[in-house]
Amino acid sequence: MAARKKVTVIGGGMTGGAIAQRLVEKGIADVVVQDDPQFAGSLHHGKALDMMQSASWLGFETQVTATDGWEETAGSDVIVCTAGAPRKPGMSREELLNGNADIVRAKVTDAAKASPNAVIIMFANPMDAMCHVALKASGFPRERIIGQGGALDTARYRAFLSMATGVSVRDVHAYVLGGHTDTTMVPIVSQARIGGLPLASFLTPDEIEAIVARTMKGGAEIGQLMKVSSAYYAPSAATVEMVEAILLDQNRLIPSAVLCQGEYGIQDIVCGLMCQLGAGGIKKAYESPVSDGEADKIRAAADATKNLIADLK
Repeated sequence: MAARKKVTVIGGGMTGGAIAQRLVEKGIADVVVQDDPQFAGSLHHGKALDMMQSASWLGFETQVTATDGWEETAGSDVIVCTAGAPRKPGMSREELLNGNADIVRAKVTDAAKASPNAVIIMFANPMDAMCHVALKASGFPRERIIGQGGALDTARYRAFLSMATGVSVRDVHAYVLGGHTDTTMVPIVSQARIGGLPLASFLTPDEIEAIVARTMKGGAEIGQLMKVSSAYYAPSAATVEMVEAILLDQNRLIPSAVLCQGEYGIQDIVCGLMCQLGAGGIKKAYESPVSDGEADKIRAAADATKNLIADLK
């Protein structure tokens, strides 16, 4: 019997815990939650034990454990890095830059040493810039450092379109490219379809514009409502879809942040593209057909990330 796959989740906070729970219940991999007791105490150990005690009723055979170190993470197939400070209400993702860069740099360096063949999915904000930190810290190729922002932003975009039209979200085919900030994400309108029909068949231009604006502020809206934390239900669901696509070699097309190599004229800057995810990470990154205005916004998102990278210490 082949050994189960292994996923390490770095960071045992609300998002890390939710990712671990969703993964264990899917039964596709054992999960190790890694965190620093200096900051997390024994919280990640408690969460792992609590999850394992749910197995008798939920019926999963996969294992979830917690560790303060890295030995237990060795040989991971996928590593999800949620480490870093979350956004507080009113805070931009950019404000987290250098503090989170220090954390990500240290965590990714250790994780990559323990699992040199892993795919790393970046969650920490500002996510596009943190992908650059992870690329440098790990030495991994572009295919194995992936930002999850596009998957999350796409989930929000589709949800808002479903809510506005009254059509099942399963029939909403729309996606978000560009950056993962309130000002640089690009919800694509030109190619969005609901049951194969363009958005204009359901919504007025003003209604579409309002949904685009709400999508771009989707994380901030959740933060303002929750008060004491940032989102974790939708982020964990989006991330687990990516992990599953990689572990099971599903060849899924999921908007993901990747180091661009000429797409939309962008070179060596991480930006959100439509990517095919499967074994080994990103199998192919696509330059999706978009309007001229949307392409300009995607390039502007890359420029904004380039400016953030210049501010890294």
